[in-house]
Amino acid sequence: MTIGLTPEQKHLADAVTQFAARHAPVDKTREAFDSLAAGELPHWWDDFVVNGFHAVHLPEDFGGQGGTLSDAACVVEAAATALLPGPVLPTVIAGAVALDADDTSSARTVLRRLAEGVPAAVILPDGTGVHAAPSDTGWAVTGTSTPVIGACAAQVLLVAARHGDDIIWLAIDPAQQGVTVEALNGTDKTVDVGVLSLENVTCGKDAELTGIDTERARCVAVALTASAAAGTVRWCVGAVTDHLRTREQFGRPIGTFQALQHQAAMLLVNSELATSAAWDSVRSASESAVQNRIAAATAALMAVAPAPDLVLDTLTMFGAIGYTWEHDLHLYWRKATSLASSIGAAGDHAEALGGLTMTESRDVSVKLGDLEADFRRDVAAVLDEAQTLRNDRPGRQGDYPNLATGPQRTLLAEAGLIAPHWPRPWGVEATQLQQLVIDEEFARRPDLVRPSLGISEWILPTLISSAPEHIQQRFIPATQRGELGWCQLFSEPGAGSDLAALTTRATKVDGGWRISGHKIWTSSAHTADYGALLARTDPDVAKHRGLGYFIVDMNADGIELQPIRQATGEAHFNEVFLTDVFVPDELLLGGPTDGWSLAIATMAQERVAISGYVNFDRASILRRLAAEDRPDRSRVLAALGNADAYANAIKVLAVREVLRLLDGQAAGPASSIAKVAMNVMLRRIFSDTLQLSAPAALVEDANPAAGPVVEPYFHLPAELIGGGTKEIQLNIIAQMILGLPRR
Repeated sequence: MTIGLTPEQKHLADAVTQFAARHAPVDKTREAFDSLAAGELPHWWDDFVVNGFHAVHLPEDFGGQGGTLSDAACVVEAAATALLPGPVLPTVIAGAVALDADDTSSARTVLRRLAEGVPAAVILPDGTGVHAAPSDTGWAVTGTSTPVIGACAAQVLLVAARHGDDIIWLAIDPAQQGVTVEALNGTDKTVDVGVLSLENVTCGKDAELTGIDTERARCVAVALTASAAAGTVRWCVGAVTDHLRTREQFGRPIGTFQALQHQAAMLLVNSELATSAAWDSVRSASESAVQNRIAAATAALMAVAPAPDLVLDTLTMFGAIGYTWEHDLHLYWRKATSLASSIGAAGDHAEALGGLTMTESRDVSVKLGDLEADFRRDVAAVLDEAQTLRNDRPGRQGDYPNLATGPQRTLLAEAGLIAPHWPRPWGVEATQLQQLVIDEEFARRPDLVRPSLGISEWILPTLISSAPEHIQQRFIPATQRGELGWCQLFSEPGAGSDLAALTTRATKVDGGWRISGHKIWTSSAHTADYGALLARTDPDVAKHRGLGYFIVDMNADGIELQPIRQATGEAHFNEVFLTDVFVPDELLLGGPTDGWSLAIATMAQERVAISGYVNFDRASILRRLAAEDRPDRSRVLAALGNADAYANAIKVLAVREVLRLLDGQAAGPASSIAKVAMNVMLRRIFSDTLQLSAPAALVEDANPAAGPVVEPYFHLPAELIGGGTKEIQLNIIAQMILGLPRR
């Protein structure tokens, strides 16, 4: 997906793309490398200005388009994707920074000039030696900047100069006496890079821009840079997918090679995370300073810093042709490398983010205001009543607060709030918007534990869609009250992820079916009352067509459980042996050969549930280590920052999907992408945790100082494998989303 979610933003991005195709095809851009490096404006700049692309975020009072910063991000992203040359990014950043200034004549003058199409650049105080001293007429400015993108083309320079502990923002004309800009041989050949030198430059009070928050200026610069980086990576996804579909070796498209499919799928996953993080950093500009900084640091770590490696991954999939000067890929590689360098060291962003998230997390919730007021009032009344009740019994499948049973859970179940999106009477047929309202109301009552259905959350939808009413009445209410526990009897020793290859056999008999076979990796079978079982009902048809979906009484004759002891020493999984187990006809859901479609629906529910696990704090050990007084605390903070950046991007990915659904758009690939991203994130977090907590992992028991380390690590495979391994998800992404050929 692109940064833009609304139809208007997509039209805006398309307009930029079409403009680039007409005015700046890449072959023409290549011919202009020397003039671009010297700071000469592209020949089409006036036409770009006439379209208002550069000033889409500036107020109409000053000649802009009156749009938002998110609209500007769409322009920047599309321009980067199309490799549109010139000072687009630095000019848009300058406009966004100037908007933060107090409403003075100086600020109004700058905004009008920018809206008129004057190119500009921002010189932040980081790493520069620019200082301002008071003078009779205003300020005397001296110093030299670090290399700055767009400095040579700029006709307005927004300079942050240091005056003691203060930052003075000044609008400086590069033609002014004492100002020189030295053009450098920039890495990105589509835009100039220069160093600004100021020698006792006199700036009157009319050049000063008061009220600019320097930290917010940094954040907006990172956010828009992240938008450009996201566009750069998105081009790579499209380019390499086309290449893999058409390039042939050994008589077939190389896109059929699984290694390349997985690499392309991971590129898409990282592209979606980058886009989500960039979008969130842009929208955070109107939020509190801390939230703005968290979102910007996340974008730096998830969009800007990874971009060079992601383009390099693309190059390796192209092979040697991608490494030639004639191929456009190296131009995107150069752009990604330049963008990453422009925001400073990734480690600094990671450490800063870790310091911020020690005390505050990113709030990615959708702000609903007064929407669905009547529905909210009804939900609030139920939850208020629930707070007066208590659950008095442990859950059937574990003594956890979210599984507990009793009056409180029963009230919530009967009100339809345990699975509110389900149809009545099991839910309240809540729309996406209403589900968000329910989320908000639960969040306002942190002492009210939201009940969980556990594994049955993935199974009951199949009963709702395919079971007769009396079967629904028999199973669903008791399960929602927490009085029945479930397991899922799908996996087999010889089938693995190839679910359709299972051999458990169901034979028709009078009044029902006799089932024999062997299931494995069955979570919670030892505490389950019933199981959803897939068995072969017709061995003479295609393997995925001859399957039935059964509900099995786990206490029935012929069922034997064998616990599987895990690396933790515990036994949460089981082998299940079925010998001539009778299942009545009424517990076959759908027809005798409808099992495959029902099982796929169940697994889709499972993957969506798993992708939501990021709502739990997975970096809690790192957070605890960061709170300690230790010599390597900066390393711990950086690891924590990287972990939280990844988690934030996954959360935002989910929020963007919700917003798309609220807009009436079809569901996208977010659940598969989130599953893969969760897998990567968990591996990274635990790798850092083990290294930074050493030698705590020498001892399996919880260390009094470090807390539990080994135990949560040894539980990790259950999450990495559950709901389909990363490799299976990458196959799905490559073939079903990118459209790469299967064979």
